[in-house]
Amino acid sequence: MSRMIFINLPVSDLERSKAFYEAVGFRNEPRFTNDDAACMVWSDAINVMLLTHGFWKTFTSKTIPDAQTTAQVLLALSQESTADVDAIVARATAAGGRADPTPRQDHGFMYGRSFEDPDGHIWENTFMDMAAMDQGEPMPTEAA
Repeated sequence: MSRMIFINLPVSDLERSKAFYEAVGFRNEPRFTNDDAACMVWSDAINVMLLTHGFWKTFTSKTIPDAQTTAQVLLALSQESTADVDAIVARATAAGGRADPTPRQDHGFMYGRSFEDPDGHIWENTFMDMAAMDQGEPMPTEAA
């Protein structure tokens, strides 16, 4: 089996979250979906498990942070073009998410924007022009 990542996110409303993630381009995997959890597939290697708060609590006794006011991680997805970056942010906004909770980035060779899901989890979306990167463009030291 190839290596995969399963990102587990606590969500307050499973059906709302499933609809949101489908709207931005994830696919639901019904074999791993029930009343407490939904597996949302981004690619062959990337899966997001949306877990109700009650189910989440069966995995850890740690407090579920309020992602509307705190951030523990910034999740990032690569995109095929700058247009794809803009498109996923537009789909997220149309589905009830919030556009650009983190600063936009445009460094010529790297372009990025973000969205926040209804529970406040932040997804950064980035296109990197590897040809421009290979020409020696320096990496920025801070967000633009």
